[in-house]
Amino acid sequence: MKNQNLYEKCNLCPRSCQSDRLHGETGVCGTGSTLRIARAALHFWEEPCISGTKGSGAVFFSGCALHCVFCQNEPIARGMAGKLVPSGRLSEIFLELQEKGANNINLVTPGQYVPDIITAVESARNQGLLLPVVYNTGGYESVDTLKMLEGIVDVYLPDFKYMDPSLAESFSHAKDYPAVAKAAVEEMVRQKPRCLFYDEAPGGTDGKYTEYQEGTLIREGVIVRQLLLPGHLRDAKAIVRYLHETYGNRIYLSMMSQYTPLFHDRAAEFPELSRTVTRREYERLLDYAIDLGVECAFIQEGQTAKESYIPDFDSGEGV
Repeated sequence: MKNQNLYEKCNLCPRSCQSDRLHGETGVCGTGSTLRIARAALHFWEEPCISGTKGSGAVFFSGCALHCVFCQNEPIARGMAGKLVPSGRLSEIFLELQEKGANNINLVTPGQYVPDIITAVESARNQGLLLPVVYNTGGYESVDTLKMLEGIVDVYLPDFKYMDPSLAESFSHAKDYPAVAKAAVEEMVRQKPRCLFYDEAPGGTDGKYTEYQEGTLIREGVIVRQLLLPGHLRDAKAIVRYLHETYGNRIYLSMMSQYTPLFHDRAAEFPELSRTVTRREYERLLDYAIDLGVECAFIQEGQTAKESYIPDFDSGEGV
């Protein structure tokens, strides 16, 4: 009940909307206090150290505090898609994904349900959950909420979307995003100051590698994603520079070119977002990172801007 009380006058995210989600109100995230899950299944389109060959045990939570105009998961971001489930069901889902051979438990856009997640992870671990827990987030996180997750989360996988506050205001209605994301990543790195990998093959040794090797999986650490937006190479460079100068090789960067224009109603106001990223734009970002001395990074090759990579959230698979 102590954790549940955190839904009253909710300030779990930086919006701090103070909604009484525990008693029927809906927060800025679009959700109440009852878990709403859109999908829980093996997922194969994450970074190679997360998906591996067996897949990541991804649990997609409905709702989001950011509401980005270009959101790739729009069906669930508004908090309407998915199934309402009792809190006790979440720990069962974690254990079922482990039974299916998942490499990890991958919590996608989970911030609005942190109290239930803490309870579910603790319960699942008491029942035999051995997989690392990945916190997969848009990067707009409260430091106080992240502190609650110390000892619960093994791998932090945040976005760092913007360095320019005006872009953050235009695309995510969050002018404070750069400052919030900087503080959030700092807390994540405090909790997980280095990346550790282990062999995916049977008999692999936890923490054997401090750098990614082909065929290894991440056990703990921080990977920061940077999605290059069309026409905004300068901002992407500023993000890469900040992260590299601040954290060096203590974190991994995931430099993404997969932006897909889905033409949501709100995105129609931004014609610059109506195209994919060009190969030349992405190559210039990679060259910049190399010139900076970035060594620990994942990059995307080939055609990744495809709507087919976006999961089907209507079925409620695995929930």
